[in-house]
Amino acid sequence: MNVALISGLIILVLLLIMLIAGVPIAVALGISSICAILPIMDTSVAVLTGAQRIFSGISVFSLLAIPFFILAGNLMNKGGIAVRLINLAKLITGRAPGALAQTNVIANMLFGAISGSGTAAASAMGSIIGPIEKDEGYDPDFSAAANIATAPTGLLIPPSNVMITFSLVSGGTSVAALFMAGYIPGMLWGLACMLVIFFLAKKRGYRSKAKFTFKEAMQIILQAIPCLLLIVIVIGGIISGIFTATEGSVVAVVYSLLLSVFGYKSIKIKELPKIFKESAEMTGIIIFLIGVSSIMSWVMAFTNIPTLVSNALLAVSSNKIVILLMINVILLIVGTFMDMTPACLIFTPIFLPVCTALGMNTIHFGIMMIFNLCIGTITPPVGTTLFVGVKVGNVKIETVFKQLLIYFAAIFIVLMLVTYIPQISLFLPGLMGYV
Repeated sequence: MNVALISGLIILVLLLIMLIAGVPIAVALGISSICAILPIMDTSVAVLTGAQRIFSGISVFSLLAIPFFILAGNLMNKGGIAVRLINLAKLITGRAPGALAQTNVIANMLFGAISGSGTAAASAMGSIIGPIEKDEGYDPDFSAAANIATAPTGLLIPPSNVMITFSLVSGGTSVAALFMAGYIPGMLWGLACMLVIFFLAKKRGYRSKAKFTFKEAMQIILQAIPCLLLIVIVIGGIISGIFTATEGSVVAVVYSLLLSVFGYKSIKIKELPKIFKESAEMTGIIIFLIGVSSIMSWVMAFTNIPTLVSNALLAVSSNKIVILLMINVILLIVGTFMDMTPACLIFTPIFLPVCTALGMNTIHFGIMMIFNLCIGTITPPVGTTLFVGVKVGNVKIETVFKQLLIYFAAIFIVLMLVTYIPQISLFLPGLMGYV
């Protein structure tokens, strides 16, 4: 048995044992990675190497974008934008069948894109729209399912922290290109769910009674414009080259701070220290994860584990369609047990060489992977967005999950389209000259 295989088995077995035992994912990654290099070098050297890899893994300028986007998201979450975006979404959906649930979908797409968090979208939109839907006779399980199924769309529609993470671990894929690539897949996810809602609502007789005068419509649009300008300014600035993704994250913080404190006046100055503290805690967790995962990436590269995995998959089949389907299935399973960031950090170095060997563009692979992992956020047993949506909807997970099945079918169809039609992901980056 060669060294690479031994190291691979050590990582896999130890990681699984520690995750089952409830060891924090970052600690499990670090310990299993260091243990995997013990057959190669002395214990003291292995520990020193691990420490060096952590330091070098987080000493990357582009990582500064993550804490700033997290802070901007927290400011916007508490900045009173949810109601304004919901009113805009109501205006867009009009009196279509299931208009309130359709409103939930559009609001999730907008709010998730601004906040960069699926759980924040599910919590904010579910707690505000859910009671209104109940008053108009909507089944609470139906409402909660629509909210949960579409909350992750904001993780695909930029700005998105997981895209920045993928950019780092994939060897410097353009963040701007990934941002552009996420728009169409994210919107297709939302549109697929809106179609499901349309047919279910029509069958159940759910129709909105809301009517807006021209004056009311203009007022709603004017109130929502400052929220939407965040996306225009940040993404537009990054794509046009006015500033980098890291600089854009700082712009997002400044804009959201001014809008929330002085514009909408929904955040008081005395509340800022708490928001800063929450953002720092979240940043610490993510940066530590990235640091320890760099040990695993180095071990896998040093022992040639990705090549072994690539050869194993190609030995099963040389058909690109079959291999990509296998990778999708693996990522869907992984997503049900692991959060997005660690899953992205662990499996990108493993599957990226396989996909590039098949001629797949790195940007396309990144969107396919993120799409898979987004689905994992709404599936048990570790579906954080699922649990948040169930809690704010005040419903039982077993009854909601039955209603989610038809949404999963629609989302899976979109995933297959994203996987096998590269232009869905590459069209916009191509227009911008990234491909």
